[in-house]
Amino acid sequence: MKMVVKVTMSDEKSRSKALKVVVGFSGVESASLKGDDKSQIEVTGDGVDAVQLTSRLRKSVGHAELVSVSAVDGEKKEENKPPAAYVWPYNQPLYVYQELPYAHQQDPCSIM
Repeated sequence: MKMVVKVTMSDEKSRSKALKVVVGFSGVESASLKGDDKSQIEVTGDGVDAVQLTSRLRKSVGHAELVSVSAVDGEKKEENKPPAAYVWPYNQPLYVYQELPYAHQQDPCSIM
């Protein structure tokens, strides 16, 4: 997901504080400042809750407004592929042993 949050930031200290809050949020992959006055933060991540992120920015920095939320175009299409088949690394066949039911096995205790 890709989202843009507009935050009221007056100086460099508040910008760095806002970026620290965003990067520390769970699921965030990248964050960058956008806009002419660098008052917008563009966040890219997987499984990020936009409402929680905005409310956390409001608590720590100041006024924050969610501008847009959209899906990323090339969003990990590799995950849809089936897992690769296991290939036995040796040139010998793989033997599978089947265990017999307990009634047919010998008792490991030799006293009885």
